[in-house]
Formats: sequence, structure tokens, C-alpha cells
Amino acid sequence: MTEASRMALEGLRDLSTIKWYAISLLAVTIYIWVKEINKARQTGNWNAVYAGLTLFGMDFINETWNGMVFHITQRSAVWTTPGETALRTMMGWNLEIMFMFSIAGIIFYYSISPDRKDKVLGIPDWWFWAIAYSAFCVFVECLLNIGGHLVWEYEWWNLSFKGIWLIFLFGYFHFFVAIILVLSMKTHKAKIITVSTLYSIAIAVNIIFMGILGWVY
Repeated sequence: MTEASRMALEGLRDLSTIKWYAISLLAVTIYIWVKEINKARQTGNWNAVYAGLTLFGMDFINETWNGMVFHITQRSAVWTTPGETALRTMMGWNLEIMFMFSIAGIIFYYSISPDRKDKVLGIPDWWFWAIAYSAFCVFVECLLNIGGHLVWEYEWWNLSFKGIWLIFLFGYFHFFVAIILVLSMKTHKAKIITVSTLYSIAIAVNIIFMGILGWVY
């Protein structure tokens, strides 16, 4: 087991580690979501809500399989967040990351153009922003890794050229692709079913492996 993994296990889901600033983050997050839901009820346009839910659902799945890698290998998750946090929820997930990803999809939604025909630098607008935000997230991850806050253990997921592309594609880009697919659906029913499926998968897997089988990740 790596040193980062041992550090991440300390205080894992320990409510005594919660810091007061988490309450402020919670209040801001709730405010954003309440405002978006209220706006959706008035306009009938729920796409910002769908975007927010889709991205967080995708991240929930990502963090689940990442944690399972740790349990299976008993060495390390693909990415680990061993540093100080208000609450570490999984080996590579903490409260601060969760609050950020809970609104990242909404940020993406308000960045894209309502007209699917619009382009930025010759790239369709929606795909331009998916690429741009994914690249920005990878840049931030690199800074966190260099600072020791986000640890990468495996040679295929690191600061190498190949590793950066994997982080770009499977760490972030597919989040925004999922949003584009959901927003492209014609009916609310299809969007609701798709988003619900994401959460059903993540919740079911965690109940089975963490709750029933007692896996630690």
C-alpha cells in the first residue's frame, strides 16, 4: 500500500474531520441549485439542472471505480487525495471536490450557445467548450499533483504525454460528452431516465460492494 493510500484511509468518512467552511460551501451550492430549479419551473427549461446532475453523476461513477481499484489492488487508487480536507468520502474524492463538481455542469451549460450551429475557432460551440473545460480541469489537476494534493501512482496515469491524454479523455471529457448527449435528447422523459440511470448505477455498486460486501475505498 502506498503512503498516499495510508494517508487517505486515515479519517476516511470520519465526520469528526468536518470543517466549518464546508457549511458555507454547502449554502452556496444549495443557493445555486435552488435558483436554477426555480428558474426552470418558471421557464420550463430544465437543461441547466440536467447538465448539473449529469456531470455529478458521471463523477460519482468515476470516483466509485477509482476507489474500487484501490480495494482490488490493495496498493493504490488511480488517483488519491491524501491531504487535509473537510471530509474524505472516497480514496480520491472529498467534500471540496464534490461541491465543485456539483455545479460544474451548470457552469458548462451557461458557457454553451443556445444555437447548436454556432462555432468557436471553427469548432462547434458545444464541443469547443467541452474540450476547453476538460483541458482546464487537467491543467488544474496537474497543479494539484505537483503540489502533492492529488497523487497519481500508475505510470499510465501521470504527467507523461500518454497519461495527460488519458486524464483528459477519461477524467473529464466524457463528463461533458455525457451532458451534450443528455441535452440533445428530445424529451424530458429520456433525459430523466438517462440521468437516473447514472445515479442508479453508482448507488447500486456502492451499496453492493461497500455496504454489503464491506469493501473499503
